[in-house]
Amino acid sequence: MPLLRFDVIEGRSPEQLQVLLDTAHYAMVEAFTVPASDRYQIVSQHPAHELVIQDTGLGFTRTKDVVVLTITSKQRTPEQKQKLYALLAERLEQHCGIAPTDLMVSIVENGDADWSFGQGRAQFLTGEL
Repeated sequence: MPLLRFDVIEGRSPEQLQVLLDTAHYAMVEAFTVPASDRYQIVSQHPAHELVIQDTGLGFTRTKDVVVLTITSKQRTPEQKQKLYALLAERLEQHCGIAPTDLMVSIVENGDADWSFGQGRAQFLTGEL
């Protein structure tokens, strides 16, 4: 059920994007214990001048490989979130060559009434999910 939105600088191949999406998905499955079939991902590619992602004074430099990941999800524990951040940083570096300094993650939380997966119903409220 988490909805993942990836904002990246244009230029990655379809294969590179697929590895990025797969890697992030499996980190999400592990950290948030969602089913493997629970996959909602959107990629938006931008010219480099359209992404201004600074370091908030942390002292590192972003590169053309920067990934901004916005996750919309039901509430998760701080431990689950920290596990996800660590898994994403580790695995995106391992599988995609993305430095941990090039990963920014923001989680936006909402509740059961905020999701409709189709048919004009809120499946978490109706008991369908």
